[in-house]
Amino acid sequence: MFDKILIANRGEIACRIARTARRMGITTVAVYSQADRDARHVAHCDEAFFIGESAPAESYLCAPRIIDAARQSGAEAIHPGYGFLSENPQFAEACADNDIAFIGPPPDAIRAMGAKDRAKDIMAKAGVPVAPGYHGHGDDDGQRAKALQSAADECGYPLLIKAVAGGGGKGMRLVERAPAFAEALAAVKRESAAAFADERVLLEKYLPAARHVEVQVFADQHGHTLHLFERDCSIQRRHQKIIEEAPAPGIDDALRQKMGASAVDAATAIGYVGAGTVEFLLDADTRFYFMEMNTRLQVEHPVTEMITGQDLVEWQLRVAAGLPLPCAQRDLRITGHAMEARIYAENPDNDFLPSAGELAVYRLPPQSQSQSGEDWCRVDSGVRQGDDIQPCYDPMLAKLIVWGHDRESARKRLRAALAEFNIAGVATNLNLLHALTGLDDFIAPALDTALIERNRATLFADRGAPPDAYLAIATLFEMHAAAAAATAATSIRGDPFSPWSPGVPWQLNLPFDATCAFATEAGEAEYTVRFERGRSSGLLAGERTEMALTPRDDGGGRFQFQCGARAQSVSVDKVADTLHINLGGHRRALRVVDAAHGEDEHAGEDAGLSAPMPGAVIAVNVRKNQRVRRGAALLVLEAMKMEHTISAPYDGRVTQLFFRRGDQVREGEPLLTLEPTKAAAD
Repeated sequence: MFDKILIANRGEIACRIARTARRMGITTVAVYSQADRDARHVAHCDEAFFIGESAPAESYLCAPRIIDAARQSGAEAIHPGYGFLSENPQFAEACADNDIAFIGPPPDAIRAMGAKDRAKDIMAKAGVPVAPGYHGHGDDDGQRAKALQSAADECGYPLLIKAVAGGGGKGMRLVERAPAFAEALAAVKRESAAAFADERVLLEKYLPAARHVEVQVFADQHGHTLHLFERDCSIQRRHQKIIEEAPAPGIDDALRQKMGASAVDAATAIGYVGAGTVEFLLDADTRFYFMEMNTRLQVEHPVTEMITGQDLVEWQLRVAAGLPLPCAQRDLRITGHAMEARIYAENPDNDFLPSAGELAVYRLPPQSQSQSGEDWCRVDSGVRQGDDIQPCYDPMLAKLIVWGHDRESARKRLRAALAEFNIAGVATNLNLLHALTGLDDFIAPALDTALIERNRATLFADRGAPPDAYLAIATLFEMHAAAAAATAATSIRGDPFSPWSPGVPWQLNLPFDATCAFATEAGEAEYTVRFERGRSSGLLAGERTEMALTPRDDGGGRFQFQCGARAQSVSVDKVADTLHINLGGHRRALRVVDAAHGEDEHAGEDAGLSAPMPGAVIAVNVRKNQRVRRGAALLVLEAMKMEHTISAPYDGRVTQLFFRRGDQVREGEPLLTLEPTKAAAD
């Protein structure tokens, strides 16, 4: 076994690899960019090497510097994690040329599966079912826009345009009708060139009710190949997974064995070694089709670990060191059910655009083990409270993984753990994840890749006024914060009757009337709350109800909210002028309005003409004084390898442009001004 390995990655996967290596007595070496000098993965490893002041993501793609760091540190092997260089055959070859073990598959296997068009041809020859579509066949003429449009028309709509070198939902567009094909193709080519330095695409027939089911495979250097069962990854946004589970619901033993055998055949056909995932589409008639093979460890590998009791990172290290697989297929069993939720810094209410900023609050749910020592609630994360979340990396903050004796117990544990996860400072998908785990289709389960879109009305139903309880909690918090500040000068340190002491209710029994005003975080409207001698007025269906907010003994922003006869747990965190309230797993942010001013600072801005996220301007489609129609594409922004088009909200004339192609913008910055016109010409 290796004595020292270098981890050529960052974030949660670097911390995850280091955890197993430490348990095995292996010294770990981290690499970091200038932006990651104080990152968690750097502190998590035994040694660390600086690899560049260039753009942060580019630093982790600089193979020569990573190889040099491995040689200087004396590392015998490099683990690439996922993303970055993990599926780069040239990097695997560079490791071999420098007598460094690459903890991954052989370069030829990476090449075989790295191009989706070639992969589908190989799988078809190996007898693995392949999804219908157009693969381009490596013909340059076949990649021209007109040829692809003709192929798309022949294939039929709806269809997916997918980057040949793509993955992780990047470089992929769903096209519903022929007129939308050209614009979608151009966007996929841009994204693919930026993310993978390869703009080639393939076309795949879209199966609207299909499930995304994948099989974990493993092979060693001694000719042994097996599978560790399947995972369902159907819950997706932007064609990227956000909830995964194992085993896949509704898969019987016969289908499980058939899919597992096909996955093993796929790995065997390319002489595979190490950890890999064969991804299938499963239709309503239980027919499955090969989509792609990921030649690396997957983000969702923990759910497989939980149901099999195996450490897949340890398996990777053993195989790379030349040791045989630790068990045979007949030795593997499924025990219980596991689910994983990906926590992203993104705004689901704003088309899932990534969010950046300081992680002002980052409180994890309790992580627990069963009496037998098995994990049943685990968080894999690469960030800490106070970290700066930047737009140059993937926006995933953490993975929340739970285990249960059956699917329903796992679902309940996931929902409960999500309710105790508190983050403030950046937008997150926590509310969406919590809502998803309580959705009838998820409970049933009636899973497919369109589940979120199919239930959009339910999942995004609460964009209006905040419920009265949130306004009441916000008022209680603000009034007692003010009272505490006013009496701080005369308070005795450690006074058990201080309004800040655990167990002391923050009741509104002040000797004066109280009025507080709040606005929703986006500033659409303001809400005024008036209290009279401990009783609320205008809240809770007009009732005059006694309320109290009591700090809990465990602190950390946790309280008990008493409203009449009902008591509920609640978390409240104040960041700048905004209160972040988590009541029963549903979070709302309320901005405290300055009574002296009362005006919303964002009022009057042109909707849609400010940057919805921090990022880079990659296209400017208009010029000054140009007239445009409503819906016209004005600019294109890119952040975290995803594009977002700024469209005209009305007919108008462009009077000012504040940025050029290549400029960096901050969230909320005005991009241009558009003077409304009654009738605009192209």
